[in-house]
Amino acid sequence: MITVKNLTKAYRDKKALNDISVTFPAGKTTAIVGPSGSGKSTLLHSLNLLTRPTAGSMTVDDIAVDFSQEIARSKVLEVRKQFGMVFQEKALFTHLTVLKNLTEGPIKVRKMSKAAAEEKANALLQEFNMTELANRYPYQLSGGQQQRVAILRALAMDPKYLLLDEPTSALDPELEAQVLRVLKKLAESETSMIVVTHNMTFAQKVADQIVFIDDGQLAFQGSTQDFFSSSEKRIEQFLGAMSF
Repeated sequence: MITVKNLTKAYRDKKALNDISVTFPAGKTTAIVGPSGSGKSTLLHSLNLLTRPTAGSMTVDDIAVDFSQEIARSKVLEVRKQFGMVFQEKALFTHLTVLKNLTEGPIKVRKMSKAAAEEKANALLQEFNMTELANRYPYQLSGGQQQRVAILRALAMDPKYLLLDEPTSALDPELEAQVLRVLKKLAESETSMIVVTHNMTFAQKVADQIVFIDDGQLAFQGSTQDFFSSSEKRIEQFLGAMSF
């Protein structure tokens, strides 16, 4: 479980996050939702310390981080090893094949043997029906295929938690559906996922809990059912804006 307490991120006179306390259970899928610019990605990036909060604390299982103090490099690395990260941009290694994109991290960072890394990569490609992509380069893939490879590349590192920052925002509906099917399968296998998303259909169908961020503040944390059936005015307004 990840526990965040009183998390604040200030940029001069603006607080991107304001005193947020929230938990992310292991083995569950959490969707972080909210209007654009509300602080969703800032919260996500704070979890693996890509963004450094200015106040508050966090525990990732048994690793404690106090943001009011300088964080040692060894602690940063320890925290980041718990996470796999998938961004909006696919950011694959363009000079490497799909298979080598999946094995590069395990070999260089996890110090896994080449044979073991390739075995794991091939198993992931087979599990998600992507074996035919193994020897292709990123430029030979569609946007949806690239994003699916990016997800598998993160999984190849055996993270405890998978973080995804609007992973389908740059894709058309057909390619988006390909990626969402992968995430649905991961959710069904109880992968610990935290997903920033604007896709309310995905959030409603796949997420176990919803974290609603509004203007840098925590406006809701609870079950998906409770969120989508809420009579709270701000939530109704947010969800109502998704239809026309």
